[in-house]
Amino acid sequence: MKILIASLAFASVALGAFAAEPTSAVTVNRVSEQKIDTGPETYFTGRAQIAGLFERPEPSRLTGAIVTFDPGARTAWHTHPAGQTLVVTRGMGLVQHWGGARQEIREGDVVWIPPGVKHWHGGSPAQEMSHVAVMEKLGGTNVEWLEKVTDAQYRGEK
Repeated sequence: MKILIASLAFASVALGAFAAEPTSAVTVNRVSEQKIDTGPETYFTGRAQIAGLFERPEPSRLTGAIVTFDPGARTAWHTHPAGQTLVVTRGMGLVQHWGGARQEIREGDVVWIPPGVKHWHGGSPAQEMSHVAVMEKLGGTNVEWLEKVTDAQYRGEK
């Protein structure tokens, strides 16, 4: 009898743990409710569409967006205080860090840009490119925008 009572007590506690309500809710931002913005001319050359922009509440520092660049469109030079990850989801694009060679990036590629590295990214001359950009905020910001990429820099000329 003691074993039966102990088993029932254990089962009650175990089942109660599975039935417990979560302490917070999961949030789903539906694609149909997401705003799509055009990247401002101050920070972009050509047309870049920014969708799914997100910034998570503290203690998280995570921010990000889905960005689609028309052929030839690109960001200005910029840095990220905690680095940036790009996950290319469609097309072909280009990425370059200051003093480095341009690199092609394609669907499925994952790009890591370390903290403070001056860089740009965008569509290739002939193809659009979409990526998910993920970065963290430090000191209240996730990006420092710098000067625009010149046409010569975009073409890979020295």
